[in-house]
Amino acid sequence: MISLADHRTKTLVRGGTFGRYLPSGHLIYANRGTLFAVPFDVDRLEVHGTPSPVLDQVAYNAAEGSAQLDFSQTGTLIYRSGGAGGGLLTVGWLDGAGMAQPLLAKPGIYGRPSMSPDGQRLALEATEGSSTDIWVYDWQRDTMTRLTFTGTALDPVWSPDGRYIAFRTVGEGMSVTRSDGSGKPQPLTQSKSTQYPWSFTPDGRRLSFIESRRPDASSINQALLGSGGAYHLWTVPLESDSAGLRAGKPEVFLQTPADERAPSFSADGRWMAYSSDESGTFQVYVRAFPDKGGKWQISNNGGTYPMWSRNGHELFFEALDNHVMVAAYAVKGESFVADKPRVWSGKQVGGVANAAKNIDLAPDGKRIVALMPVETPEGQKAQTHVIFLENFFDEVRRRTATPTK
Repeated sequence: MISLADHRTKTLVRGGTFGRYLPSGHLIYANRGTLFAVPFDVDRLEVHGTPSPVLDQVAYNAAEGSAQLDFSQTGTLIYRSGGAGGGLLTVGWLDGAGMAQPLLAKPGIYGRPSMSPDGQRLALEATEGSSTDIWVYDWQRDTMTRLTFTGTALDPVWSPDGRYIAFRTVGEGMSVTRSDGSGKPQPLTQSKSTQYPWSFTPDGRRLSFIESRRPDASSINQALLGSGGAYHLWTVPLESDSAGLRAGKPEVFLQTPADERAPSFSADGRWMAYSSDESGTFQVYVRAFPDKGGKWQISNNGGTYPMWSRNGHELFFEALDNHVMVAAYAVKGESFVADKPRVWSGKQVGGVANAAKNIDLAPDGKRIVALMPVETPEGQKAQTHVIFLENFFDEVRRRTATPTK
């Protein structure tokens, strides 16, 4: 946890993520797919006693440490089941006709797919146990090559020439490695803030990224989590030489009281598409790059993860119901004019929209590579089974009560 008064941090329990304070006087947290509870003193900010398991088979994202649950102040818990197949995904091709074809059919805990510029390879996160690293899948040879070995590497993004992959290193900023596996990863930026690399300019001389700082929060849950604040958009200039990529001084692109995410450069580098919750719901917007103050809303019913086609006439994004959308557009002088978005594919992709990137557009603009639900009865059930538990606080008190002698 982190103190909002003096910013000091304190470890409450080890091996836990997604901490929440319950009005019953308990701290609950996830450890893989199991929910634990321990008595918590709000005044002293201390836990007492030994944590006890209170709920099994809760849907859990191993890459992020997040659990899919929420609770009311009166004691009702809602969560998504994480039974057999929970969290497992495959990787497939999806086209505009709604036809899906397997690409990486072996189920796994995958995240944030990123297509190479030549369309021949796929970088993605793969989680094994408590470790997440960057792998590259070559589908022509059907081989998976591991690029990182730290267990804390996420968010791969290809450079335009295909030589490098930038990625996030948990707790350390951003790093870069050669996509062919030669050499060791090198630091790109160093920051205590979380930095998510997102998009290169076409010339490879600038990288956009999301930065998340500690929020100015007031609730005990926000203090425990150290999250829930705004995400803002930055770019950083890059130089390339025989030693690799070097980053200059990061520059703010957009920083408002809202959350801004997914900053994507257009194919000509003139525009930046991104998502923001300034209206209360995440929508996709476009601004000029560099920003000249103009702003155009693209989505009309929620949207995230904008992706530009190389033909310069279509902007794809994911609706919040996991459908892929597309909007044709034209540039008229200094104005960006977009048509009404339409559903590009009737088939929904897997994962949770706006939680972790689950799609990427192929260079030809005709297919999308997407994380897809496991096509088994158990996998489908895990994707859709939501459970309500009433009187959950009473159950937590019972499970954590100190036995009487």
